[in-house]
Amino acid sequence: MPRKTTVSSQSIKVTPLALSQLHIRLEFLEKEHQSLLKQIKRKRTELKNFVEQMRSFGTEFLNKASPGFRKMAELDQEIHALFEEIFTTRKFGKQTLKNIQAVYRNLQVTGAISLKPNSQQLDTLDESFDNEDSQSDFSKETSEEQHQYWQGQQSVDSASVARTDDQRKIRQTFLKLAEIFHPDKARDSETQKSHTEIMKEINKAYQEGDLARLIEIERSQQPLEIIDNNNEDDLTRRCRTLEQHNQILLAQYEKLKQELRLTKNTPEGTMVCDSRKATKKGIDAMAAIVETMESQINVVSKIRDFVKDFREQKITIKEFLAGPTPLHSLDEETIEDILEQMLSELMR
Repeated sequence: MPRKTTVSSQSIKVTPLALSQLHIRLEFLEKEHQSLLKQIKRKRTELKNFVEQMRSFGTEFLNKASPGFRKMAELDQEIHALFEEIFTTRKFGKQTLKNIQAVYRNLQVTGAISLKPNSQQLDTLDESFDNEDSQSDFSKETSEEQHQYWQGQQSVDSASVARTDDQRKIRQTFLKLAEIFHPDKARDSETQKSHTEIMKEINKAYQEGDLARLIEIERSQQPLEIIDNNNEDDLTRRCRTLEQHNQILLAQYEKLKQELRLTKNTPEGTMVCDSRKATKKGIDAMAAIVETMESQINVVSKIRDFVKDFREQKITIKEFLAGPTPLHSLDEETIEDILEQMLSELMR
């Protein structure tokens, strides 16, 4: 009779399918966690560098453009003063006065000189506007402004909720780490010294709102959690913790991306971006700005001379009413538009 062979159940180890899937899941979450930490660090560095470039560009712009701005302001005041003198010292017929006022108004609406909405000399022209059309346009603009305001307010409210939630998570993590690593709780001088350095990092991350860094400190400084790789509960708990952390890190990464995008869309940020594009094409953006400003100063100087010649009766009323020659070349593009859009035009 053949002998029966008995096999001990302990001699063959079979890994349950559920455990195998948890191992794969845990490995994926660990890799995702490290990837998110690196992405956040890169994005934070990119944002920091861009802000520093904005400050540097802004400082250089002010240093080089300030003399031009001052000269433009002086010319602007001089032109307004010349018109005030013309209106108060010279006598004109009603229609002629109205035509001269139109020239004055044209210089303002084209951006050649600053607007003087309260100027008494413009009252006659203001009265000629159609009241009904003006009220209709005003109502339309007001309605659009209100719509934009409420849309903006909703965005602000949503952002405030998200920001408050982030701040709460950051504070909770900070307090948890401070409870563990506060130097006063150290039992010996060596531990106190170590905890002091760790707390410096914790405080810096908290002040910068860097939740990713706080989580990284928490993971690197705390004793590693002992996980039984054959225990489904341990693996599940670890996966759940990593999933929560990764969701927080992903939210912070998206927030940094949005912050960088909004920063680049500011007027200062746009100038820096356009300057980068110009540099790649071998164009000195700052020099182009200064050159454009000098060109506009020359235009406004000619307008000043034109008005001055009329005040001194060196040109006839007919010649004056034809308008200053520099404005003929501007068409509908104002001096202000040229200055603001200069860098963008270079890219086209």
